[in-house]
Amino acid sequence: MFSKILIANRGEIACRVMRTARRMGVATVAVYSEADAGALHVAMADEARLIGPPPARQSYLNAESIIAAAKETGAEAIHPGYGFLSENAEFAEACAAAGIVFIGPPPAAMRAMGSKAAAKALMQQAGVPVVPGYHGDDQDPAHLQQEAGKIGFPVLIKASGGGGGRGMRIVNGAAEFARALDGAKREAASSFGDDRVLIEKYLARPRHIEVQVFADAHGNVLHLHERDCSIQRRYQKIVEEAPAPGLKPKMRQAMGEAAVAAAKAVGYVGAGTVEFIVEKDRFYFMEMNTRLQVEHPVTEAVTGADLVEWQLRVAAGEKFTRTQGDIACSGHAIEARLYAENPDRGFLPATGTLHRLRLPTDVARVETGVREGDAVTPFYDPMIAKIIAWGPDRAAARTRLGHALAETGVLGVATNRGFLARVIGDADFAAAKLDTGFIERRRAALLPPPAPAPDAAIAAAALLCIGEPIVSVSDPWARRDGWRLNTPNAAQTLLFRDGEETRAVEAAAAGTFWVLRIGESRLTAAARFVPDGAATLTLDGAQSRAVVLDHGDDIAVFIDGAGWRLTRVDPLAPPAGSDPSAGHLSAPMPGRVVQLLVAPGDAVRQGQPLIVVEAMKMEHTIAAPRDGTVATVRYAVGDLVEEGTELIALAEAP
Repeated sequence: MFSKILIANRGEIACRVMRTARRMGVATVAVYSEADAGALHVAMADEARLIGPPPARQSYLNAESIIAAAKETGAEAIHPGYGFLSENAEFAEACAAAGIVFIGPPPAAMRAMGSKAAAKALMQQAGVPVVPGYHGDDQDPAHLQQEAGKIGFPVLIKASGGGGGRGMRIVNGAAEFARALDGAKREAASSFGDDRVLIEKYLARPRHIEVQVFADAHGNVLHLHERDCSIQRRYQKIVEEAPAPGLKPKMRQAMGEAAVAAAKAVGYVGAGTVEFIVEKDRFYFMEMNTRLQVEHPVTEAVTGADLVEWQLRVAAGEKFTRTQGDIACSGHAIEARLYAENPDRGFLPATGTLHRLRLPTDVARVETGVREGDAVTPFYDPMIAKIIAWGPDRAAARTRLGHALAETGVLGVATNRGFLARVIGDADFAAAKLDTGFIERRRAALLPPPAPAPDAAIAAAALLCIGEPIVSVSDPWARRDGWRLNTPNAAQTLLFRDGEETRAVEAAAAGTFWVLRIGESRLTAAARFVPDGAATLTLDGAQSRAVVLDHGDDIAVFIDGAGWRLTRVDPLAPPAGSDPSAGHLSAPMPGRVVQLLVAPGDAVRQGQPLIVVEAMKMEHTIAAPRDGTVATVRYAVGDLVEEGTELIALAEAP
């Protein structure tokens, strides 16, 4: 076994690898960019080396700096995690040339499966069914459009050199094709350094099911059953589970055998995932990810395996002692990915500081690479944590995950926590009615319009601010019950901003309780708070749990999976002015301008795309909020913009 390894990654996967390495007695080396100098993975490692500025191309994709760090620290092997250089055959070859073991598959296997087009051709030769489509080398736009027409719309344009939803577009008709192709190629080039695409028939209601495979260097290949990854937004997974619910035994066996055959066909070694599209009783090969997957914990939960340990042992040359019959599947596991993003704004990634962060402890497994006080930057993936719940059956796992999400709270950035809770609690999800269009199909239930905070949330915020009533203290200045000279049992008023509304709370002490008046409601209330944000509320004699977090005047309250952000209002503060951004389009987050679709003087209609900004490796199209005329364009293609920066100013339509 290795004595020291370097992890060429960041965030939760770097921390995940370090935990297993430490348990095995293997020392670890972290690498970090200037933006990650204070990151959790840096603090966890035995050693750490700076490798470059924040942009990934200058740090986590800088193979030369990473290999130099490994040689300098005496690391015998490099674990690439997932993303970044994990599926880069040239990097694996560079490691070998430097005398360093790459903890991953052989370069030839990565090349065979790294190109979606080549992989599909290989699978066709092996007799594995593939989705109808064009996987050829001719990338001329006219030829690609012609092939799309032959396949028949709707079609799916996909980046040939990578996944994760980047460089992917659904095209419903020929008129949309050219613009969609341009965006897909640009995004693919930015994310993978390769703008080649393939075109496939778009299946309307498929499931996304993948099989975890593992191979040693002695010709042994196993599969560790399958995962269902159908719950996706922006073509990226957010909820995964193992095993796939409702899969017939015959199909389950056929998919496992096909995945093992695919791995053997390319001489695979290490951890890999063979992904399939499943519709009704048929499955089609989609791609193979030649690395560990983000969702690997659900497989670990149902098999008892530590896949990172398996990776290290295989890379060190050890031979499997298990056979396929030894790989049992016990119970059910579901993973939810907690992201810094705003579901109400098209899941737009969010940046900012995690002023307060509370993650569940006992009820679920949590994988994270951040701590309270860390910043979510625009340079990397905005995932905060993965929350994984296991149960003896799917219903139990779903219930436990719901409890875990209820115990989760974040203040400082927008998150998808409430959205995840609604997914897990959704009737169709509970019934395992799953497909990749689940979120869009259930949009009304999963993305309801914003609603005012309930009285319970307002009460929780008020109780956090005023504390316990202490009526027996002889020193009046130490009392919290609103005491005033010659005015016993005086009430105090607190104001909170809830969205666009201001909510008033009148609080008067009544022994060890408060009597709260919130609008027309009257509540007898008390609360116990602990420093990590957990709270027990007692409202009119009924007790419930909550998470209440505060930072300055901001207070976040989370009850039963729902959450609300409130701001305490100083009644003496000057009133807010009128909206200064009227008629202006601002950058929703830091990024780079990649396309301008209008020029000064152009007349535009509400909803018309005006400018495209790339952030966190994804393109975001900004549309006109109203009819008007473009007065000013502030930035050019290639310019970097900060969040809130005015991009385009609109004048009233003539």
